[in-house]
Amino acid sequence: MGRLIRLPMQRRSGAQLPTPPRAVIVSASVGAGHDAVAQELTARLEEAGVVVDRHDFLDVLPGPAGRILVGSYHRMLERAPWTWKLLYGSLDNRRGMSMQASIFTFLAGRRMKALLPDDTKIVISTYPLASQVLGRLRRSGKVTQTVHTYLTDFSVHALWTSADIDAHLAIHQVPAAQARAAGCAGVSVIAPVVDRRFTPVTPRLRRAARARLGLPQDARLALLVGGSWGAGEIERTVGDIEAADPGITCIVVCGRNETLRERLLTAGVRHAYGWVDDMPSLMHAADVLIQNAGGMTVLEAVAAGLPVITYRSIPGHGLTNAAALDEAGVARWVRHQGELAAALEQAVRSAGNGSEDRDVVSLPGVDVVELLLETAGLEHLVAARPAAGHAVAEHHADQATAPMEYVR
Repeated sequence: MGRLIRLPMQRRSGAQLPTPPRAVIVSASVGAGHDAVAQELTARLEEAGVVVDRHDFLDVLPGPAGRILVGSYHRMLERAPWTWKLLYGSLDNRRGMSMQASIFTFLAGRRMKALLPDDTKIVISTYPLASQVLGRLRRSGKVTQTVHTYLTDFSVHALWTSADIDAHLAIHQVPAAQARAAGCAGVSVIAPVVDRRFTPVTPRLRRAARARLGLPQDARLALLVGGSWGAGEIERTVGDIEAADPGITCIVVCGRNETLRERLLTAGVRHAYGWVDDMPSLMHAADVLIQNAGGMTVLEAVAAGLPVITYRSIPGHGLTNAAALDEAGVARWVRHQGELAAALEQAVRSAGNGSEDRDVVSLPGVDVVELLLETAGLEHLVAARPAAGHAVAEHHADQATAPMEYVR
């Protein structure tokens, strides 16, 4: 008789591996902050064994509506900031919020529902208009999954709030209190998710970053940012900083605003960059961050142990974020040019030149991935996370000092 051939168990029994759970994240390419949060959430959920579908709310809108929406917002900030301030204020109430929710649910509701397959276990929005649409779908029963809104800002505008959203994830007690006061349900304070390359600065990291970027080791460096669009009074801010402290060297990140970058270089600003891929190294090299919007960059600076100053805030959310960040003790709000010199001196002294005894701001909160998994009934994935998460953290720490290139 011939030899008996034994087939593998899974082939004989027809057994299949279990299908991984699915998460759907809806963001929007309005600036870069909403997408940055969505990208990091995607990475961490995938590490935990979840399949993640990411969608841009602008693509969910019909035809050119998404491009028109973001283009109008950009033009407001660039050409007539006061118009954005008026619009932002006029919508910061229940009536304005309800009107916007109705309009965008009409435009995008059906396509939004189609983005949620039946096997979806986790739904997260990182953009307020997407949250409004999901809330309306939740109320009508067209969406049955638990829906989470990740509040990316320190201040909570009415457009972020919806009584029909199951859970609101706040990055600090200040926005959490604002969300609760606005009637939001299921408010939790989470530890913000940022790219793991933003590790706390050390003397070794600072020296390496400055050497890699060609910056003097003994200089006092102020890192100035205006978001992905290079928005706000950036040139006036550079002048104010140099007048307040002639010994400080400005490093300016202009984002995609190449016109601003060219003007700064022509004016003699040596370190003016466009869009950069290695923001962690810039933060490790700098002594203080000067910003005007209060977005994701602030959270990255906190993770890197870099003191933050808010100055010449852009209208609307820039001003409300400035107030909330100041209340939280995360970023000092310098309202007048006369306050700038003292604020810079305090920040540079606080940075301690990268020393271990520097003053450090922390943003404690629950682990957002564990919260999402537990809410979805996926506790078995929570139990499997620590070893994998530790390995990934070590990998990113090793990469923190590896050479990285600037796009411009």
